[in-house]
Amino acid sequence: MSRVCEICGKGPATGNVIVRKGSPKYKGGIGLHTTGITKRRFLPNLRSVRVADGKGNVKRMRVCAACIRSGKVTKA
Repeated sequence: MSRVCEICGKGPATGNVIVRKGSPKYKGGIGLHTTGITKRRFLPNLRSVRVADGKGNVKRMRVCAACIRSGKVTKA
C-alpha cells in the first residue's frame, strides 16, 4: 500500500534532521555547531475516504487532507 494521494499524487518528501550544539552568537555564545545530520521523511496526511463519483457509485480512496479540505473530493 503506497503512501500516495490518489487525487493529486502527493507522496513522501525527504529532508534532514539537523542536531545543533552550543549557544547562538546573539545570546553571547560562540555560535551553533552542527553535530549530526540524519535523513528523514515527510509523509502526506492521508485519509481513507468513501468517495462518491457523479454516477452514484461509491469507492474507497486514500486521499490527502488538503484535497478533502479544498473540495476536490465529495464524500459519500
